[in-house]
Amino acid sequence: MHTGRYARPQSVCHRRHRPPGGPVSRTSGTTPDSRTALRVCPLCEATCGLTLTIEGTRVTGARGDRDDVFSKGFICPKGASFGAVDGDQDRLRAPLVRKDGELREATWEEAFDAVAAGLRPVVEQYGPHAVGIVLGNPNVHTMAGALYPPVLLTALRTHSLFTASTVDQMPKHVSSGLLYGDANAIPVPDLDHTDHLLLIGANPLESNGSLCTAPDFPGKLKALRARGGTLTVIDPRRTRTAKLADRHVAIRPGTDALLLAAMTYVLFEEKLVDLGDLAPHVQDVDELADAVRDFSPEAASEACDVDADTIRALARELAAAPTAAVYGRIGSCTVPHGTLASWLVDVLNILTGNLDRPGGALFPQAATDKTPRPVGPGRGFALGRWHSRVSGHPEAKGELPLSALAEEIDTATPEGSPVRAVIAIAANPVLSAPNGDRLDKALGSLDFMVSVDPYLNETSRHAHVVLPPPPPSQSAHHDFAFNTLAVRNQVRYNRPAVPLEPGRMAETEILARLVLAASGMHGADPSAVDAMVIDTSLGKAVTEAHSPVHGRDPKELAGRLTGENGAERRLDMMLRLGPYGDGFGARPDGLSLNKLLAHPHGIDLGPLRSRLPQPLKTPSGKIELLPGPIVDDLPRLRDALRERPAAIVLVGRRHLRSNNSWMHNVPALTGGTNRCTLHIHPDDAARLGLADGAAVRVKGAGGEVTAPAEVTDAVRRGVVSLPHGWGHDRPGTRMSHAALDPGVNVNQLLDGSLLDPLSGTAVLNGVPVELALTETSL
Repeated sequence: MHTGRYARPQSVCHRRHRPPGGPVSRTSGTTPDSRTALRVCPLCEATCGLTLTIEGTRVTGARGDRDDVFSKGFICPKGASFGAVDGDQDRLRAPLVRKDGELREATWEEAFDAVAAGLRPVVEQYGPHAVGIVLGNPNVHTMAGALYPPVLLTALRTHSLFTASTVDQMPKHVSSGLLYGDANAIPVPDLDHTDHLLLIGANPLESNGSLCTAPDFPGKLKALRARGGTLTVIDPRRTRTAKLADRHVAIRPGTDALLLAAMTYVLFEEKLVDLGDLAPHVQDVDELADAVRDFSPEAASEACDVDADTIRALARELAAAPTAAVYGRIGSCTVPHGTLASWLVDVLNILTGNLDRPGGALFPQAATDKTPRPVGPGRGFALGRWHSRVSGHPEAKGELPLSALAEEIDTATPEGSPVRAVIAIAANPVLSAPNGDRLDKALGSLDFMVSVDPYLNETSRHAHVVLPPPPPSQSAHHDFAFNTLAVRNQVRYNRPAVPLEPGRMAETEILARLVLAASGMHGADPSAVDAMVIDTSLGKAVTEAHSPVHGRDPKELAGRLTGENGAERRLDMMLRLGPYGDGFGARPDGLSLNKLLAHPHGIDLGPLRSRLPQPLKTPSGKIELLPGPIVDDLPRLRDALRERPAAIVLVGRRHLRSNNSWMHNVPALTGGTNRCTLHIHPDDAARLGLADGAAVRVKGAGGEVTAPAEVTDAVRRGVVSLPHGWGHDRPGTRMSHAALDPGVNVNQLLDGSLLDPLSGTAVLNGVPVELALTETSL
């Protein structure tokens, strides 16, 4: 629970210095240069509005923006530490280019000359697929990360794309693609109005939410209970979220899909299925009933370690609630049946009539979404349009498994070239992907590598060129991705709070120049990239009958765009063409960049609303409840009913003051409970002779690590937990604070062979491990 300074601001210090109607204002600060500026926080998915205190060009404080239309003043420890993150002295301030084996500071011209000289020969000799693109989680937190990587992929035409999605949420994209025909049509729980919320594998009190953008998620859960609603949490750990729940079910890790399938069975068996208004939009209901006939609560109980009566009660309570929503996250995605679990989350929402209705799970509509297309059948969603070269993994949503990156670099095959060059943008896969040691060596063998990263970290230390973006305060901000997942429709935009420092380059320009260098256009004006996207987009829009600019002159439309740079002009275009846009004058009251700039705290676009059948893009034009790839994978789930559990399995965990491997270099966000310890149940500790603080060797298929034991009944028996994102002990990095307490890389315990076959997502939870006491002193 958030209390004190991290809750909704109540103290005097949170009420002072409110900007009087504009994004920047002078205040009675400590120096004549003191002022405030508004900024949406880019440090997690909650996207809370901040009011920054700035002295000169330095951010000296951050508090919640009470007038923000979405977050209304809420702030968490990460947001409160914005200034420390922004001003980290270990952030790179100039490009690095490898010369004589060492990375040395260089000019921007030298850096991009080196990029062009390193990438183009690889493309020309071995083809585009020999260039791997690796995109990390921070890309979805920046404008540049949303706007330019798609252009880079189009320009290179490589199939070698690897992203953080396949160690996180890809199962949800795949299940949504199969159900609705659109991998990005992800319904989110209507937190403000639901009567019953069932969370599985989710811990929003510490993650702030994921694939569900909701400032003050903890407050929303408390409000749910205060209005008489019910919160159920299914998780092998008694997390902070589980402690808040009316019911906590400590499931055996990795069996989420079995429990959800058993709940589905109960809905059919007890005639609790009620599609309500969804009925005209759903097919294959009877076929689904037949498909889950083997998954009775009695059959699933032993595997899940949840008694059959509890499973039946979960299903009955869900069906009986006036409104309800099931929400699953990373704990139910990064398991052997992650796509089936994600599919069954939506199946339960559909069968109880709670999809696409207030209080249930609804499809958000972002201001920069495409112009809504006419209702009707679409092309649908396809898997496996190409496969990885070594292990033959099918692509999902255009991506190959991040777990396969190392073998795609270090393994030769008779056909096709290995990946010989890598473009890593805001990515640290040495820590985030399985078997970091192998990937570490593989990256060191590349012909060429370029990293866009503010730090010299465990991955970027291998680069031949490092291109550092400026800190967040010096960048504009709009949430393209997270507004498509927000629990309330709204739109916000911030220009940079602080001018770009001399010698720095805007991240938008860095990525535009990278597109040019990689595509053989090195030296061209970077504005050409944005102009090309605008021309292409408007040229297409004027040909679409449902577009508000159908039949108009694209050059005339381009001339009407406003903005200080290409990225702003693209944002203006997307807003004007979007579902709330002004249509370049066709809808005078609609959105545009100028209108958004006139509302510095954002524009509220209203609560989520029912949208079916408009979001559906399946060939049938309906929700295809039992898609072929799901049918083909169900026998594997049936086999899991008979699998014998390992004695000890590993699960991950997150912390409120962390976000993957990003923030361990910020003193204010480390220490205390944010430590890399091995959580182990007292009974397991006693059986193995482990005392609190003892050095424990943890061994998995990919290797072993040694971590201090933290004996706690917050994990169930037979389960141990290590946090993700640690392991800052490799030479050649420049993260001085993180190196003081490096922790261990939990993903080194994995060899990368365990994947959810439909999505290519790494199995990170429920992994068998062995424990042993060591003589090592920690």
